[in-house]
Amino acid sequence: MVVVTLQRKKCIGCNYCVEVAPAQFQMSKKDGKSVLLHSSEKKGFFTIKTHDDSIYEASYEAKKACPVKIIEVKQL
Repeated sequence: MVVVTLQRKKCIGCNYCVEVAPAQFQMSKKDGKSVLLHSSEKKGFFTIKTHDDSIYEASYEAKKACPVKIIEVKQL
């Protein structure tokens, strides 16, 4: 299982996550911040949990590319 979490409030809108993992992230036209696609929100944290291990590599690259370190990726 792969768990990806985005702390959206701290996003600076650099677009790196979208460039690296466009299947998981896109930029909001409303506020210019990153959106974690198909996620659920709880207390400012947007999370997806999936058994699709194929998203791990791209999501992990997005985590490494994020300059404000607001993306967390775990493989359980």
